[in-house]
Amino acid sequence: MEFVISSVEAMMTFGNKLGAVLRGGEVIELIGDIGAGKTTLTKGIAQGLGVKDDVQSPTFTISRTYTAGNDLVLAHYDFYRLVDAGIMTMELHESVSDPHIVTVLEWAGIVAGVLPKDTLTIRIESMTELSRRVTLTAGGAKARRLMEVVK
Repeated sequence: MEFVISSVEAMMTFGNKLGAVLRGGEVIELIGDIGAGKTTLTKGIAQGLGVKDDVQSPTFTISRTYTAGNDLVLAHYDFYRLVDAGIMTMELHESVSDPHIVTVLEWAGIVAGVLPKDTLTIRIESMTELSRRVTLTAGGAKARRLMEVVK
């Protein structure tokens, strides 16, 4: 599934819609260059999940967790600065295995072996300063359900 998003507000709205249907146990991989809108999308997802905290990029901290509504937790990872995931692999494995955690990852190539097959992959490509081509790929049943809901 592919579509175009033409503003920061529209990216937030898309994320909010996606976040509102998450039930826990979902894994979402975000792929895109720096400045593509991955963190903006994550902020929208957090908003849809009912996170009250200010969501910030985990580029320097590698991971951040947020308490969401409905007894869920949003775990946001960014592996951009790592050349070896090391012990973070174990933490990530626990996160993606917990049915109460929604895991969102950026720059996840270094931990690809830890990600479940049923991952929703969202590729964000810059078309202009504000427009982004967004491509969703489902790796399994949970991810396909999410794609159907956000159509």
